[in-house]
Amino acid sequence: MIKKVLIANRGEIAVRIIRACAELDIRSVAVYTEPDRYGLHVKRADEAYSVGVDPIKGYLDPLKLVNLARETGCDAIHPGYGFLSENAEFARICEKHGIVFIGPSSSVIAQMGDKTAARDSMKKAGVPITPGSDGNVKDLDDALNVAESIGYPVMLKATSGGGGRGIRRCESADELKLNYPRVISEATKAFGSAEVFMEKCIVDPLHIEAQIIADSEGNVIHLFERDCSIQRRNQKLIEIAPSPQITPEQRHYIGELAVRAAKAVEYVSAGTVEFLITGNEVYFMEMNTRIQVEHTISEQITGVDIVQEQLRIASGKSLRYQQSDIQYQGYAIQFRINAEDPKNDFLPSFGKVTHYYAPGGPGVRVDTAIFTGYDIPPFYDSMCLKLIVWSLNWEDTIRRGKRALDDMRLHGVKTTANYYQQILSHPDFEKGQFNTSFVANHPDLLKFSDKRHPSEIALALATAIAAHTSV
Repeated sequence: MIKKVLIANRGEIAVRIIRACAELDIRSVAVYTEPDRYGLHVKRADEAYSVGVDPIKGYLDPLKLVNLARETGCDAIHPGYGFLSENAEFARICEKHGIVFIGPSSSVIAQMGDKTAARDSMKKAGVPITPGSDGNVKDLDDALNVAESIGYPVMLKATSGGGGRGIRRCESADELKLNYPRVISEATKAFGSAEVFMEKCIVDPLHIEAQIIADSEGNVIHLFERDCSIQRRNQKLIEIAPSPQITPEQRHYIGELAVRAAKAVEYVSAGTVEFLITGNEVYFMEMNTRIQVEHTISEQITGVDIVQEQLRIASGKSLRYQQSDIQYQGYAIQFRINAEDPKNDFLPSFGKVTHYYAPGGPGVRVDTAIFTGYDIPPFYDSMCLKLIVWSLNWEDTIRRGKRALDDMRLHGVKTTANYYQQILSHPDFEKGQFNTSFVANHPDLLKFSDKRHPSEIALALATAIAAHTSV
C-alpha cells in the first residue's frame, strides 16, 4: 500500500485528498505558494512545504514537485483536478523517477487529452461520436468546407482544450471566419497548441457524464451518471446525480458506453466519460482523465469513496466492487458556490471572508477550504466551496437544497448562492426539465439573485453604525 502522498494541488480538493489519506493511514504532504501559506490544506496535511513565492508557477513545475516528493519520502503524487492533473508530461516524469502517479498512465492522458485522437479511439470502440472534422482542420478554408458539409451551427474546439476554454459556437460562415483566429489564439495561449477541430453543434442537449473506476487488472465499473446541464458559457454551475431526465434504458446504455470507452484505452484509476444527449441520440464528447469537481454526488448516491479507490488502485490493488454491487439511492445535487457577482456578469469577487458558517443537518455535505478570516486570492478559480445535498426523492432534494443554501452564511464576498435559490424555484427545474441552454434562456433569474438574508442586512447595518460611531 502507498505510504505517503504528495498532493500537487491546493484548496478544497487538496483537503478532500488529505481526508481520504487519513482514513487509509497514508501520510499526506501539502505544497503551497505564498498566497496559500495559511490555507486549510496546509494546516490539515501531515507535512507542508513551500514551492515558491509566485502564486501559480510552483503548482505548475512538474520536476520541482517530483523532486520534492522524492526528498520527502513520498512514494506517490495525487494531482487532484486542474493544474497538472491532465498533463501527460507530469505523469511521464513521475513514471521516470519511480513515483506513482495517482491516475491513468501518461500515454492514456496524452491519447485522451488530444480530442481528435480521443474521437478516433471512441469511433473504433463503437462509441458514437458527433459528426465533425476528420482530425484537425488544416486552415480556415478547410474549416469552412467541413462546416458546409455537416451544417451549421458548428462548434470550433481546441484539440488540447478543456474546462470550457477554447470553444466557440458558429452559426454561419461569417461567424466561423470571425471565431477561427480567436480559437487559435485562445488555444495557443491556454494549451500551447494551435490545433483545432470541428464538431456539429448539438443544439440544446443534455450534458450527461458517467463516472468510471478501473483497476490494472482490466476490471471497470461505472457509478451511474451525473447531469451537468446547468452551466454558463460551458462552465458547470449545478450538477445532479442521477439525472432526473433520462430513462432507465438510457441510463443502462450510457453506463455501458462509459465502460466500453475505458476498456478501449486500457484506462486505470477514476475517470469521467462525457456525453451530449438529444432525444434518443447519445454522442461522446470527451473523457476527463482525473477526479472531477462533481465526484461528490456520485459518492453520495452510491456510497463509494472515489478518492480512496484511486489510492487503492494506485497501490496495485484490484477493485473492491463488481458492477452488480453498485446501486444508487435517491438524488444528490452539488452547488458550486463561486465568489462571483451574478448581477455583474458573474465578475469575480475576491477578498476576505468576514464571516462563514457552514450549513449542516441530514443529507448535507460541504467540501471547502475557506474559513472566517480567509482571504480568497485572485490567482485561482473563484469557487469557494461545494455544497452537496442528498435525499431519497427529487422533490425532497430540491427542498433540502433550498434549506441548505439558506442556512449558509458567507459574508465579505459576493457569491452565486442566491442565484441558485432562484434556479431551484423555477418550475422547469422543479419538474426536472432543463438543458444546457437553461441559464442563457432565463436571464430573468438574475433580477432576483441579489436578495439578502436578514442576517446579512443586520450585519451590514451594524457595520455601518459602528463605522459612523467611530467617526
